This record gives sequence, C-alpha cells and structure tokens, in this order.
Amino acid sequence: MRNQTGFTLLELLVVMVIIGLLASYVGPRYFAQVGKSEVKTTKAQIDALEKALEQYRLDVGHFPTTEQNLAALMTRPTDEPRWEGPYLKKSVPQDPWGHAYVYKQPGDHGDYDLFSYGNDGKPGGTGEAADIGNW
Repeated sequence: MRNQTGFTLLELLVVMVIIGLLASYVGPRYFAQVGKSEVKTTKAQIDALEKALEQYRLDVGHFPTTEQNLAALMTRPTDEPRWEGPYLKKSVPQDPWGHAYVYKQPGDHGDYDLFSYGNDGKPGGTGEAADIGNW
C-alpha cells in the first residue's frame, strides 16, 4: 500500500479564498496609486511645457496664440522670424489619459492657460477626473 499525499479539495478552496481576500484588499490600493501617478505625470508635463513656452516668449516676444497652439513649440509659425526652436526635444505629449493638452492665450488665469481635463476628458470633475492646470 502506498500512502498518497496531497491537498484535499477543502484545503485548496481555503487557500483560494485567502488569496481572493488579499487581492480584494490590495487591488484597490494599487489602482489608487496608479491614478495618483497619472496626476503627478500630468503636473510634470505641464511644468515642462510651461518652461518651453517661457523660452518661446523670450525668443519671440510673446506667447503662441491659441490658434498656433502648442505646435508652435515644435514648428516655426510662418509669421515669427525670431523663432529659435524647436523648444521641446520630442513632440508635444498627450496627457497620461491620451488626450491633447488644452492651451488658451490669453488665459482666464494668467497670460495663458495650459491644462488637462483629467481622465474623463471633460471640463470639471473631481478626483482623477478633475481638471489639472498651470494655475
């Protein structure tokens, strides 16, 4: 006679329940951190774009117009002889949620407004859906 060793079905079910409870506890905390990192990334990208816009202003004498948009940081506008760009190493990034940054000049909060509508891509909102701007 051979003794067979192994786990019973009940033992396997108990282990699966424990794993499920741990996942339900850790999962929401992990995904909350992902959301926070996207907000931090957005703020860092806005800061980098602000520096590029400031360099553009120093060279040209004014900020790009709303019509020129952030593309003026990479491509010389036809009516800007003092343009010394490109002012970014890479093309203008999208926000972490895949939406284009909104640029308005003159802005409602200063010389210009540069912002992301957050993860929902719509004005307003709270939490991760809140607008993130340079003001």
